Amino acid sequence: MTIRVIIVDDQAMVRAGFAALLAAQSDIDVVGEAPDGRKGVEVSRSVHPDVVLMDVRMPEMDGLAAARELLSPPAGVVHRPKVLMLTTFDVDDYVYEALRAGASGFLLKDAPPADLISAVRVVAAGDALLAPSVTRRLIADFARQRPAPPSGGPALRLNGLTPRETEVLELIARGLSNQEIAARLVVAEQTVKTHIGKVLAKLGLRDRAQAVIFAYESGLVAPGDA
Repeated sequence: MTIRVIIVDDQAMVRAGFAALLAAQSDIDVVGEAPDGRKGVEVSRSVHPDVVLMDVRMPEMDGLAAARELLSPPAGVVHRPKVLMLTTFDVDDYVYEALRAGASGFLLKDAPPADLISAVRVVAAGDALLAPSVTRRLIADFARQRPAPPSGGPALRLNGLTPRETEVLELIARGLSNQEIAARLVVAEQTVKTHIGKVLAKLGLRDRAQAVIFAYESGLVAPGDA
């Protein structure tokens, strides 16, 4: 199955470079591009991509605002693509907020070409791009800057999880992959996937990225633990 992608970035050379790289892959089809967030939203709603590569800082409408519009569309708009944020900086407040809004992860613009291709495939498959250590550091940094979570709220929602589900959520927040979690708990990887699915459903979370943020904001994992 071909992955449909659009590229939203205010630099024409960046768009052209990414488009050429991705279009050369047999399983990826670049179906559109846009120079700012507002046009990116328009193009996305016109061509219905599977993945949107979204720059963080752009004129007219930045990537955060555009991601929010795509991931929380108004009534009547059914299509919701996966959003992969692109940034020049490894710590960026916009990226953290985009993950909270439902973006599936982020990638540095200077990442190796193979990482970009892999990221598109990972996100299109429904996984969150949280493997790079820089992502865990970013989330921890911004969790550290926020006050301690109040009693109730996210913390209370943890009560709906079983002890094993809570353990799996904690290991996700520490940056472990499914394979690493399976090894740590001495269970099959498919069992881990089942636990993750139940965690997301019970907590009303979209994907692994939101699960990590929830773990920090609920107090399950403290900054610096990961």
